[in-house]
Amino acid sequence: MKKDFKKTTLDNGLTVFLKEIHTAPLVSSWVWYRVGSKDETTGKTGISHWVEHMQFKGTPKFPAKVLDKSVSRDGGYWNAFTYMDWTTYFETMPADKIDLGLRLEADRMKNSIFDAKEVASERTVIISEREGSENEPMFRLGEAIQHAAFRIHPYHHEIIGDKADLRTMTRDDLYGHYKTYYVPNNAVMAVAGDFDSKEMLARIRQLFERIPKGKTPPRLARHELPMDGELQLNVEGPGETTYVQAAYRFPAATHPDFFALSVLDSLLAGPSNLNMFGGGISNRTSRLYRALVEKEYAVGISGGATATIDPFLYTFTITVHPNRKPQEALAALDAEIERVQNERVSQAEIDRAIKQARAIFAYGSESITNQAFWMGYSEMFANYNWFLTYLDKLSAVMPADVERVAREYYRPKSRVVGTYVPTGNGEAAHG
Repeated sequence: MKKDFKKTTLDNGLTVFLKEIHTAPLVSSWVWYRVGSKDETTGKTGISHWVEHMQFKGTPKFPAKVLDKSVSRDGGYWNAFTYMDWTTYFETMPADKIDLGLRLEADRMKNSIFDAKEVASERTVIISEREGSENEPMFRLGEAIQHAAFRIHPYHHEIIGDKADLRTMTRDDLYGHYKTYYVPNNAVMAVAGDFDSKEMLARIRQLFERIPKGKTPPRLARHELPMDGELQLNVEGPGETTYVQAAYRFPAATHPDFFALSVLDSLLAGPSNLNMFGGGISNRTSRLYRALVEKEYAVGISGGATATIDPFLYTFTITVHPNRKPQEALAALDAEIERVQNERVSQAEIDRAIKQARAIFAYGSESITNQAFWMGYSEMFANYNWFLTYLDKLSAVMPADVERVAREYYRPKSRVVGTYVPTGNGEAAHG
């Protein structure tokens, strides 16, 4: 990974990353805030996601309807995402038009309106979004597993929040959350593309440095205890398809074992894509595909690793074959996990798993938008050096490391197993 970037901290605490890439006349600019569903207390679940929605409702300078038209008229695209550990906003635009994106983000860091009528209409939108998700088997099952796996830590609840809280939160709750966390000293700005770094930094200073530093935002420190026994649960719902998820406690992205586990993920299930913009690659050479799909225990199998600040979950998702019972599919999964725990994996197989994990990582890192994404994203759970050294750390993983982490993390006593039991009515399982 090339290290040709500049990192600066403004007087108000805003961290700025700049990376010149002159391959295309584009610039991608991201602003990341260290706030997500992990920072939400009971009664306020879903508030970070709702605040993200409100950031598109305008400021006195940029009324809501003007924003979309301005960005698209200039040939750009923009979006935002809320996750457990962070919230981010970006614009990717022709290089000579990026100033609009910079002005827009500087303005809404401080001047968003949170009009009471807009809050009320967005409440309806988000509740209906939540209700739509409740018809999806994977949302139902995933939420039940998350609730069971985290009884203390705020990773307990879904990012969209609980319906009870979505109904009762007020405009002042939302505005207070915005004012607490949307401060420059709680933000990272990452800009990549066709620009001159000196000129870009001068413009960012001009726009952002006048925004006053805020108090250091509060953090919830509620650490989850280790699991001391397997939890099993069933979720009934509409549809025709049975699913099984096995979720294991997974270390934070900064833990040294994260890299050996990433290789194990590639070996067992096919590599997880840590970047929301990269594509996937086929997992047909993975051990679990061969053992479950080819032998008709399942019609699909996937694994999911996530880079998080605190330990989260690694989840295997099995779409059970119509002619099999969920217990049979789970037994086939367990047999493959035991095999990797008890039989040393060959260096050739490790090399292939590393190659695939490297490929998906590289594929999700090359565009200008992705390069800007990674500068900010990696700072949310570690630092940019984590990204720059990721491939080296993967390549250093040895067969003994994979065997050790398989034994340490993939134990039945530290997992939640959830089964989605379809009731057969409705179309909710499709889509």
